[in-house]
Amino acid sequence: MSPGNGLISDVMYPMANGVELLEREVYTEAEASRLLRTPQSTLHYWLEGERRGRKTYLPIIRSSPTGSRVVTWGEFVEAGLLRQYRNERVPMAQLRKFIDTLRAELGVAYPLAHAQPWTSGRELLRTSQQVADLDQEFWLVSNAQLMLTFPGEAFLNRVRWEGPDGVVSGFRPSSEEASPVVIDPLVRFGRPSVNGVSTQAIFDEMESGASVAEASADFGLAESDVRWAYAYEATQAA
Repeated sequence: MSPGNGLISDVMYPMANGVELLEREVYTEAEASRLLRTPQSTLHYWLEGERRGRKTYLPIIRSSPTGSRVVTWGEFVEAGLLRQYRNERVPMAQLRKFIDTLRAELGVAYPLAHAQPWTSGRELLRTSQQVADLDQEFWLVSNAQLMLTFPGEAFLNRVRWEGPDGVVSGFRPSSEEASPVVIDPLVRFGRPSVNGVSTQAIFDEMESGASVAEASADFGLAESDVRWAYAYEATQAA
């Protein structure tokens, strides 16, 4: 059983190596910000950092600025974690040091998109928080019991793992745990889908006048899936 709620997809696809999956270029910066419901300027700040006057702020998610407006799956996943914080202007220096510490310890580019820190490595999360002198508001685990804090728990409940010790291979964009809408980098080019059917296609058909029953028959989906897909896209449009 995978950690968290373990999103399940009925869509079969060739499994990619974990590193390859996280390095896969999936979105433009604008697309990623729309899916994450995060201002593009905020996402760009997390990815590339910025210069204010004479002071340079290095990125949080990338180890160094690249100038690229293309977002990899690993970058998207870690941005999804940062999105769980209510304050979108997260402390760059502390969080960068926290993630850099995890990168060095685990030897991977996207440590928070790997299962290990969330399962057997929570002690590492706590130690890295301390090394980075991370504000308590941004902790992922409590200091004593190693229990997940709200941002960490909320993130974990949205992701699906490729094996118990693998990487994030799917992300639920809705905060509603019952939602079947999933973002999978290998399905529909990373666009939201339900059982492999694009939520945008479902929304467009219903906006053209199709009923729930008609859309259900056309796409071969349960009516509840159609309703979830339509509700998701309607919220995005709003």
